[in-house]
Amino acid sequence: MKPGSFLTLVAAALLTLVAAPSHAQADYPSKAVKIIVPFPAGGTSDVMARMAADELTKSLKQPFVVENIGGAGGTIGTERAAKATADGYTLVLTGVGSNAVAHGLNPKLGYDSNKDFVHITQIHSGPNVLVVHPDTPFKTLKELIDYGRANPGKLNYGYTHAASGHMAMELLKQTVSECPKGARDCKPLFIVGIPYRGGGPLLTDLLGGQIPMIFINQDAALQHVKSGKLRALAVTSRQRNPLYPEVPTIAESGYPAFEALSWSGLSAPRGTPQPVVDKLEAAMAAAMQSGAVRQRMESVGFVVPTQGSKAYTQFVKTEIDAWTRVIQLAGIKPD
Repeated sequence: MKPGSFLTLVAAALLTLVAAPSHAQADYPSKAVKIIVPFPAGGTSDVMARMAADELTKSLKQPFVVENIGGAGGTIGTERAAKATADGYTLVLTGVGSNAVAHGLNPKLGYDSNKDFVHITQIHSGPNVLVVHPDTPFKTLKELIDYGRANPGKLNYGYTHAASGHMAMELLKQTVSECPKGARDCKPLFIVGIPYRGGGPLLTDLLGGQIPMIFINQDAALQHVKSGKLRALAVTSRQRNPLYPEVPTIAESGYPAFEALSWSGLSAPRGTPQPVVDKLEAAMAAAMQSGAVRQRMESVGFVVPTQGSKAYTQFVKTEIDAWTRVIQLAGIKPD
């Protein structure tokens, strides 16, 4: 073979190698895409993922299929997603439990949510609601806090370990107990927690009056608040929730820095090609702005964030820092 012919062949081979990935990315997706949900089917995370899968299937013309891999508070499925091939054909539903709270509970997780994922977009956020049994005398958050300060240990609440309601109560206790400098009559808020293994038994005991209060997701509380079986005192978002227009936020009740949200988003393993990320980000942005999706989300009290990849990446980092601090101050350990 002539030297010139050899160099021509090498150059052609190199061009093929360079062109192949970009061509594959341009054609993405060319087959089914898997979205790992690190929780069992039926919960809010599963619902959000299936909604995203439906919208992406319609806009990108390939099946987006949800795979539920539950266990260990969402960390098993999340770790599997972190170790998947970074080609855009495995995505994961990220969220406050598995990608923020989990880092505070276990610094030795098998993944790092800041380093092992490309965060594509946030999908939803929603507050918890502080609800009390109607037999309690509390009509406002201030009344409850004043009683708790004056009667340390006499109030209790129910929670499931490391769930959003548990985190919201720990943050409330820490926030209220940070007394202003020079305050003479400021006392910490000491409320006793009663652990439950699941949200069903927890809500049943609250409705039955066995426990006086809990923090609960806004959509799960609504029917009971409307029926008068529960009384809502405050919501944990910075803005009032449209499902509870008369219920003040904790922030406007005297604690302006308070915020505790349940949230989810779509992410991919680190190394996923940027053109693929860009295509998914654009498709999700269009989907989340559609009237049908917004109406569906807002009808159950969820906020549709306008967060793309850059903003969602920073949001995840901020949430990890915030909840790690709360967990360390509270001394919460893995269950």
